[in-house]
This record gives sequence, C-alpha cells and structure tokens, in this order.
Amino acid sequence: MDTDKNGLNMPYAPTDTADLYPETDGKPMAASDFHLEILIWLLQTLKSHFSQMPDVYVSGDILTYYTEGDPRAVVAPDVLVSFGIGQKHRHTYKVWEEGKVPDFVMEFSSKTTYQNDLTDKMDLYAALGVSNYLLYDAEALYLPSPLMGFRLVDGAYAPIPPSVEGGIHSDVLGLDFHIRERRLAVYNPIGRQWLQTPAEAAEARAEQEASARQKEIARAKTAEARAEQEASARQKAEEEVEQLREQLTRLQARS
Repeated sequence: MDTDKNGLNMPYAPTDTADLYPETDGKPMAASDFHLEILIWLLQTLKSHFSQMPDVYVSGDILTYYTEGDPRAVVAPDVLVSFGIGQKHRHTYKVWEEGKVPDFVMEFSSKTTYQNDLTDKMDLYAALGVSNYLLYDAEALYLPSPLMGFRLVDGAYAPIPPSVEGGIHSDVLGLDFHIRERRLAVYNPIGRQWLQTPAEAAEARAEQEASARQKEIARAKTAEARAEQEASARQKAEEEVEQLREQLTRLQARS
C-alpha cells in the first residue's frame, strides 16, 4: 500500500518489471554438486557448439515467464535452447517479449523433482509448445531410464526411441545425447565428433600438439640414428676398399 497526500490508502502495482517478474526464485541451481558439475558442463558445451550461430540462445536455470501480467506463471528449465532470438544476455526469459517459447528444454531429475518432471512439468512444456523435452537422471535412481527424450507431436509428447547405441536424438538441435562412463555426453552426428567444452577442446589440442612434437622428436632421432648407421657403413666400406687397395699394391710389388 501507498498513502497519498489526503491520507487515503491507495493500492499500486510495481512499475519496475524486475519487481513484477523477479530474476531469481531463491531455489538452488542444482540438487547436488554432481548435478551442478554436469549441468555447467552441458551449458558450456552447448554454448560452444552454437557459438558461431548468433541467433541461438542457450541458457540454464533462467526464470521463464510465459503469461504476461502473471508472475506466478513461471518455470526455470535446467537447460533451454531457443532459436532465432539472439545470444544477448538476459535476466529473465519472457515469452511475450521473445516472441516464442524455447525450442529445447532439458531437466536434471532428482529425488524431489522426477515425479513433477514426468507429469505437471511435462504437461506444461507440451502446452507451451516446446518441441523437444529431455530428462536426465544423473544418479540413475529415479527415472525409468537415466536418459529420456520426448518430441512434440500434435500438441502432446511422444517418446523418442533410443538409438542402437542408446542415444537420444534431438531433431531440434541435431545432436545425440548419450551416457558414457556414467556421465552425460553429446555427439554431433554431422560433424561425427563428441562435443567438448572450450577447456576440454583446448586440452585436447594441447595433447595433440604434444603428441605431434613427440612424434617429430622420435622421427628426428630415428633419422639421426639412420644417418649415423649410414655414415658408419660408409666408413666401414671405405676402410674395406682401402684394405683391398693395399693388398693389391703388395701383390703387384711381389710380381
């Protein structure tokens, strides 16, 4: 309530949209350190993969408001990808301002969230029109399968069948999600490579460069050894020729 100069109590609505649509809900970003580690890895990996596509927005745990004027109509996907809206930094995701809902959403299910992930939240994302919805159970304890995927078909989610290798293909992202060595992994079937964070890519390049240097050193040592062998063989051959010449000279002297 605010009070005007005549002493009357006059209700008011906040004029700052940050007040009407808060930027945080006060809830932790992830259920555990293990969840947080994998979540950060996935966000970094997807951002790196789409870094050369300036219209693709990748974010995580951002409050997503889907009904203008109703701050209670909000959800915070663990991971979201939205095409065609640009990579600018956002405090919140307001569907009516962006002009669209995210194209891809992924939730990291835990003991306290998996039931909601499979029911109310799934129904909400389907009603909003999110094309791909993936679920990941890092502990492999709560979901029917540690990795599940759904594709929107006629307003409802249809399960995405796993590939022969056990991956879940996101047709929106063009990527395959896998579990390798009990951790989440993402494969690019077009580039035929596993996605990496920038740090992992830099480490891999450093290892490749170090391996290339070692191979070059080994080749140099091999070439040096070969040169030494050839030089030794030439010297031995020259010594043998010289010995034959001396023997020939002695034979000629006797005759």
